[in-house]
Amino acid sequence: MTMKTVAVLDIGKTNAKVALVDLERFEEIAVRKTGNGVVNDGVYPHFDIDRLWRFILDSLGALNREHAVDAISVTTHGATAVLLDDAGELALPVLDYEFTGPDALAENYDLVRAPFSETGSARLPMGLNVGAQLFWQERMFPEQFAKVATILTYTQYWTYRLTGIRANELTSLGCHTDLWNPKAATFSSMVEALGWRKFFAPVRRASDVLGGLRPQLADQTGMPPNLPVYCGIHDSNASLLPHLLTRSAPFSVVSTGTWVVILSVGGDRVDLDEKRDTLINVNALGDPVPSARFMGGRAFSTLVGEDPPAPSHEAEREVLAARHMLLPSVPVGSGPFPSISARWTAEEETLAPAERLAVVSFHLALMTATCLDLIGAKGEIVVEGPFAANAAYLRMLGAATGRQVLADSHSATGTSLGAACLVEGVRVRTGAERFVDTAPGDYAGYAEEWRALTAMHVQRAVGA
Repeated sequence: MTMKTVAVLDIGKTNAKVALVDLERFEEIAVRKTGNGVVNDGVYPHFDIDRLWRFILDSLGALNREHAVDAISVTTHGATAVLLDDAGELALPVLDYEFTGPDALAENYDLVRAPFSETGSARLPMGLNVGAQLFWQERMFPEQFAKVATILTYTQYWTYRLTGIRANELTSLGCHTDLWNPKAATFSSMVEALGWRKFFAPVRRASDVLGGLRPQLADQTGMPPNLPVYCGIHDSNASLLPHLLTRSAPFSVVSTGTWVVILSVGGDRVDLDEKRDTLINVNALGDPVPSARFMGGRAFSTLVGEDPPAPSHEAEREVLAARHMLLPSVPVGSGPFPSISARWTAEEETLAPAERLAVVSFHLALMTATCLDLIGAKGEIVVEGPFAANAAYLRMLGAATGRQVLADSHSATGTSLGAACLVEGVRVRTGAERFVDTAPGDYAGYAEEWRALTAMHVQRAVGA
């Protein structure tokens, strides 16, 4: 059977969507979206799994009526695990990884977690390390945790809902979880020491066909029974996969969304600094990938809002000439300057909206450039996701790195297309095009001064 269309469940931290991808044209042909909110009732803040599931089934049914679906693939954000009981129901709610509860046991957890040298997983606050979540849940809710029969990575929870088959997967286990040893391709020593190994479902490859769609779901959505459902992939690795399959090393991919995740392929070997939010991801082929990250999309929406002003070359020139800058870091707690509070070099209220947009765009580009340096990235830089449409960001990124920047405007987000790459017979392509738009101004000089002022800002903060 020749597959023509795949439905991709793409669940991000802020938004969720179901997209139809034409496998021949390699592009999205229909999309349904919803916000992905957090529920604050119950024992702790958690994702609204029931609402997401209703949205998924409604969307699959509606999209299948427009275009016959031949397969399903899934991609989700990381830093999330799902605890199931013997009946396959939630033993505990699916924790929101931005909840600070696990920090209460941070000192205890630090005594048992495996070292960075083993896992490539930096120690992060809140529930950003899945191991910290599990450690906290086991100790704070022992009665409920005693009912846990299976632990699933988040992507594979949704494939379980679709197929009834429980599995885990490499890219989801290998994204700052503390649970995986990427060099040995096995669970970390902590997992064994804490007796968690027995809970984890078998590990499968992202491209495995996990099973067929459950008959009752086929009836509910109008899709064929036993429709192939692929195991699925972590979202940052989904963004990387099309480039990994079509591009020669060295190169790097900057995947932008709530998180900006920077992944280096074939770059220089460097010692990663776990205190600056660098880490090792594991790609869909099972290989370790030096990576760095910061909450760039969250910073953009916080600083500029959801309805940004129109960009302006004139505003950019004014910002460059006046050296208006935003020094790290927004928000505090992640990225290459995790403990440093942001500082504006200009009075915020004096900036016109377009000038503020330029300052923030430059800031995000320079944060990205910092991350690229930290992971030894070389070669072309491919930017995908919302920032690929931000010319000021792209201009400053090229100036700050001195390397060619490509903007992948093939899709609003590369994650859905990346997840579609898992399907047999897909014609993988990328929409990455050389960014050549220029504007007058001393971008490289601005970048150099930003770095110098940032170093002074960090030094003062550390010495305070």
